[in-house]
Amino acid sequence: MASGFGLNGGPGRCFPYWQDLLSCYIINTANSEEDGRWKCVPQKADYVECLHHGKEIAKTKAIRAAYLRRAKDSGVGFVGTPEGGKPGDAKSVGVLSK
Repeated sequence: MASGFGLNGGPGRCFPYWQDLLSCYIINTANSEEDGRWKCVPQKADYVECLHHGKEIAKTKAIRAAYLRRAKDSGVGFVGTPEGGKPGDAKSVGVLSK
């Protein structure tokens, strides 16, 4: 499942979560109890979140929806434009100007 090697040769970003899940599973299923594998649900959730970022994506979508709703309710310009002007407007940050 998880080899432990990332794209650059080091450990993969989710490999520590996989090790936690595997150690939990081995420890809790060593005896003949059937409910031992259910003790590893939090570790499995952490590993799946690391792989797919489902909670992070949902949180980002909720924040974006709240931001757009707030901008629309306050009437601050067109909702789809970035802060500070129309799309395509160049902003000067004062680095090159004298």
